Amino acid sequence: MRKPALTIIGAGLVGSLLATLLAQRGFSVQVFERRPDPRKHGFLGGRSINLALAERGWHGLRVAGLQERMRTIAVMMRGRMVHDLAGNTNLQRYGRDDSEVIWSVNRGDLNMALLDAAEAAGASIVFDQRLDGVDWQRSTLTLRDAQNIPRTHHAQILIGADGAGSALRAAMASMADLGERFEPLGHGYKELEIPALTDFPARQLPEHLREAAARGERFAMEANALHIWPRGNYMCIALPNAHGSFTVTLFLPNEGEPSIASISDARQARAFFERDFPDATALIPQLEEDFIGNPTGMLGTLYLDRWHIDGRALLVGDAAHAIVPFHGQGMNAGFEDAVELAELLEATPSDFTAVFAEFERRRKPNADAIAAMALENYIEMRDRVDDADYLLMRELDRTLAERHPGTWVPRYAMVTFSRIPYRTAFERGAAQTKLLRELVAGKSRIGDINLVTADSKVLALVGK
Repeated sequence: MRKPALTIIGAGLVGSLLATLLAQRGFSVQVFERRPDPRKHGFLGGRSINLALAERGWHGLRVAGLQERMRTIAVMMRGRMVHDLAGNTNLQRYGRDDSEVIWSVNRGDLNMALLDAAEAAGASIVFDQRLDGVDWQRSTLTLRDAQNIPRTHHAQILIGADGAGSALRAAMASMADLGERFEPLGHGYKELEIPALTDFPARQLPEHLREAAARGERFAMEANALHIWPRGNYMCIALPNAHGSFTVTLFLPNEGEPSIASISDARQARAFFERDFPDATALIPQLEEDFIGNPTGMLGTLYLDRWHIDGRALLVGDAAHAIVPFHGQGMNAGFEDAVELAELLEATPSDFTAVFAEFERRRKPNADAIAAMALENYIEMRDRVDDADYLLMRELDRTLAERHPGTWVPRYAMVTFSRIPYRTAFERGAAQTKLLRELVAGKSRIGDINLVTADSKVLALVGK
């Protein structure tokens, strides 16, 4: 039986992977993307936030046969490299060893590789096509190009992968109440860059890096780490890129002191960085230009009660469940969506109403769970990574995992190194965190904790 044609709105990360997976399964796939083709016109940077590719994301790439291709553009990160005000650093590993790591990947590089893969699989992608409206009775889209010239496209089955500001979601909301609500974080972000040593302006290269540059080294800091400068209510992070640069992201409250609103010119930006991130400042030669020139990104969480309209339209990825980026799981969750939907459609290609409903039933509880964990992780990253109680809980968490492998699994490991459903990780992680807090209450170091008692409580927790 011939499989029906599918139209995807959005050729970003999730849309491109989904197009690849569906085309590989024999579906006719047409994709419309509002931006120009980045392979021809360059990727529009300035507010990308580098991506942390974890096991869930790698699984999606493996299913599509793309793992080896993506290895060439990814950089391993062993843990968080915490920078204090004096410039001292401390590596906090993500997992037990180098088998439990995450990977930094530049959004533009990954997107372009996925576009190539989608077209190679047989999907058709049309760029510079902004969705302007949907005639639901006639199953017709109106799209407009960069010159605002309209075109129409007949599409009985629509999938929206067009991000947090989804045009398809807006069109669906005109047809049905989706129960949409957006909860802003109250923080924004600015993107900056630490260039590769080979690209550093010669006169601005810090003296301590000149020998490294002369040896042909590329990275200005430890390459295999996510660098973080926690400062309480705000922070700066830097993720490595394969060619040697770091994408730097400053997260600040929108209002107050300091805030996005309080830093209005290049001089203030320079003074702020020199005060709060002195060791990073010397590595950002275009600090003023990037801070003033790059847009301010908005952060928040999108919640929907409903992701689909019968068998006609479905939302996936950020279009359905945009989250804040502090667990590095937005892309990974979107790739899980793509795999789950492709597998459901392959199994039942003739009943889209049933497939879309089942997809929502399976994915929505997990999307809600990772949204909650991402918000919690922001507080951890900016406030707690250098806190004594947090470090003690973290050490005990690792100790119990070593003593009870498979029984006690740290929540971060469940989220990042496995494909355990997010909801399970959230619920089990909450129980484990409660127990850790009880165990470290009033303790100043790991040796003060009775590990026999800890072991017995672990066994009681899992019902043994």
